[in-house]
Amino acid sequence: MFKKFYSYKYIWTILVLLFILSAMFFGTQKSKAVPGFARQTGLACNSCHTVFPQLNSFGRNFKLNGYTFTTADVIELKSDDTLSNTSFLKLLKVPPLSAMLESSFTHLGKAAEGTANDNVAFPQQLSLFLAGAITPNLGIFLQITYDDQSGAFGWDNTEIRYADNTTIGETELSYGLTLNNNPTVQDLWNTTPAWGYPFASSSVAPTPGAATLVDGGLAGQSLGLGAFALWNNLIYGEFSVYRSAFQGGAHPFDATVSGVIQGVAPYWRLALQQQFTDNYISVGTFGLMANTIPEGISGTTNKFTDFGADLQYELNLGSDALSVYASYIHEKQELNATFASEGSQNKTNDLNQIKINASYFFLQRLNLTLGYFATSGTADNVLYPSGALNGNYGGKPDSDGLIAEFGYLPWLNTRFSLQYVFYNKFNGASANYDGFGRDAAHNNTIYFLTWFMF
Repeated sequence: MFKKFYSYKYIWTILVLLFILSAMFFGTQKSKAVPGFARQTGLACNSCHTVFPQLNSFGRNFKLNGYTFTTADVIELKSDDTLSNTSFLKLLKVPPLSAMLESSFTHLGKAAEGTANDNVAFPQQLSLFLAGAITPNLGIFLQITYDDQSGAFGWDNTEIRYADNTTIGETELSYGLTLNNNPTVQDLWNTTPAWGYPFASSSVAPTPGAATLVDGGLAGQSLGLGAFALWNNLIYGEFSVYRSAFQGGAHPFDATVSGVIQGVAPYWRLALQQQFTDNYISVGTFGLMANTIPEGISGTTNKFTDFGADLQYELNLGSDALSVYASYIHEKQELNATFASEGSQNKTNDLNQIKINASYFFLQRLNLTLGYFATSGTADNVLYPSGALNGNYGGKPDSDGLIAEFGYLPWLNTRFSLQYVFYNKFNGASANYDGFGRDAAHNNTIYFLTWFMF
């Protein structure tokens, strides 16, 4: 029964029906304007976030419109034509700089062979941000991050966004362009991979080995250019194309690179949303298609086609709030190049990911989150080999479990979180998944995080 429910075809049928029913629901409701810039950016973090980093309606609109709305002092030069009132220059007097500091403690159910348990990381991550308006219609979110694994700073999530608004009849249209380095980093919702739950996790705990390409496979190693539009605060659409833009290594690319995109990789996004007085719901789809060359810059390619569906629901309960996020991704892998080089057992594989989580916020100070995650796919003994710690049982990429988290915010920009990750199955099995006696429960993780934004 569980296997039947877990079948991606069964899940996909449910999501398709949900999408259709939501579309019918939206179509029968009178459209209400999403609050747009009614609050000033000088207010507290909860102007944009339910609890950071989850965006609320104002936060989504602030991002949609290019991170440009501000009440801060600016240096402005306008044209002499008082009728056009054109600004030739509009710069913030103080650069929009900020920082993020994370430190953590990690305890595993059983330490990996030859390693210590109870790892302390300070910092686990340190990020510097340049985020805000460049011009009246152009804004930037730029992140540079130091992590304890590499011991160095590296380029992180970045987007430059142009945005404008117009009206067609009595209908509002927001539109623009996005230039970014990670498919879904430009997204407005907390259901797609770049900004999905868990928002922070241990950098040293073992994690399942299989993941779809859209779920971080091109993060920081690609450059995408796309156009987006939001019609009537109801229907959002985006289409972008990505090229490889590796950090480090040979430039121009040569035979030493791996995973380069052949041509361009198209990415698409479609979502329906509806804001009510105390409720908000969105349902959508997103996807990515990429032909990649495993080694070098020419030759046979692998083709990855990712198709996702997502749902987000928010309920305002006065001083409290409830948020629910769900996503499903199906990936079809045509491994022509990998199969030809004997790097996979199968020429075609499937991979499926599902994530569902719900958060309850008390007084914007306390936060309880419970999430379910699952990955399943085609067994492939060569692509998913056995091996100590990170190996797979029977070539299966299957993993599933729960993530429970308690968060406390003494101030709106300071977060203390206690997280527990429970694995029912890890890399194909619950017991002895790696063939060396390690069980899924040995990777269960207690994770304590301190998170400061300033």
